Amino acid sequence: MSEPTPPSRAILDQIALLPASRRPLVVCDVDEVILHLIRPLERYMAAIGLCFLSSTYKLTGNIARQDTRTALNAQEARRVIETFFDTECRHQEMVEGADEALHRVSSLADVVLLTNLPGSHNKPVRQTLLAQMGITYPLLINSGPKGGAVAALAAGRPEPVVFIDDSPTNHSSVHASLPSARLIQFVADSRFRGSLDIEPHISLLTGDWGQTADFIEDILGAPGR
Repeated sequence: MSEPTPPSRAILDQIALLPASRRPLVVCDVDEVILHLIRPLERYMAAIGLCFLSSTYKLTGNIARQDTRTALNAQEARRVIETFFDTECRHQEMVEGADEALHRVSSLADVVLLTNLPGSHNKPVRQTLLAQMGITYPLLINSGPKGGAVAALAAGRPEPVVFIDDSPTNHSSVHASLPSARLIQFVADSRFRGSLDIEPHISLLTGDWGQTADFIEDILGAPGR
């Protein structure tokens, strides 16, 4: 079981710049949630002779050389991911329906985007790409498990905070740090989503933004629901 994690100084400094609010809060990841990650990453890896060994939800031990099926070590895998983001993140495509669903949700709650984007230097590129898609909510750059950041964001907000992310690690972290949060595990790629078991703390496992918006409206009490 995960232990509560304290927020980093870097994330607290970013949170301090947000306007004060007592509205409900939805904290949403970006990669494989708002923007496709698996699909472009597979294309990028294929071009340099790499592949996923399986649809298991992990990177270390799952990225391998196509010719030998030999897995990269943790440092090599991390370098692949960092280089991918440095060169390709400006070209990521939106997951269908993300913009419309977030717009619906934003009528009921503040939306904050919380991403573990490798390299803070990529933040302006990501903000520009999202803005071109009509997604202009505050973007915070985190590092490591997200529980501490979400708990800090939730301070002074009505319960429950809604957290949307693809990563099992981040969901476990948020559950440990903010047990009252409602957790939506969103994975756009059906193969990787299908490899996941639904943990007891997960309220919804999905890859559909319409379903996600409906679920959040039910939680937050949208008029007519």
